[in-house]
Amino acid sequence: MKLRNPPKRLALRRKDRKFIAWFTLVGLFVCVSSGCTTTSQRVDQHYPVVAPGSAKGLTATGYAVIASQKGDTQAQQRLMAIKASKLDAYRSLTEQVYGQWIDASDNLVDFALTEDQLKARVEGVIYGARLVSITPVGGETYETKLSLDQQTVNEIIENYLGGRKVKSRSRDAEMRARRLITSNETR
Repeated sequence: MKLRNPPKRLALRRKDRKFIAWFTLVGLFVCVSSGCTTTSQRVDQHYPVVAPGSAKGLTATGYAVIASQKGDTQAQQRLMAIKASKLDAYRSLTEQVYGQWIDASDNLVDFALTEDQLKARVEGVIYGARLVSITPVGGETYETKLSLDQQTVNEIIENYLGGRKVKSRSRDAEMRARRLITSNETR
């Protein structure tokens, strides 16, 4: 049995077909590049934070050797070691929140490695960290522990790693961070 009137195909002009093809490609590119997630979903996926010993948040430990510190007296060296261990703990917190910038280079001559360099850099703003403890380890080193609660971690990530909309608030957050750092250094 043969149909008398076969269904007509939808005829599109060449210009319309090109438009649909480009629109589809652009849409596919946007979905692939964004991962089809919102900013908060990406933050939760890429920055899962669960610190050992606490329900949520980050902890960091910093160390400094007393003998390697500059100072005229043993007491000055101890104070400098405490300060250096605290800065090392802040560096560790910054690494956990922002990650590290790694710059590596190798030099090969006749397929033999002649030079290998690795540089690491950390950059970021940390505020609201709580000093957990400063303890001497043995008689030669100081250990400092800092913690940062999950709410502050999320705020830092939104302010400094978020989109354009959030960056307008980062100036206020940076001023708050400077005040907190200044008040912590005077203690």
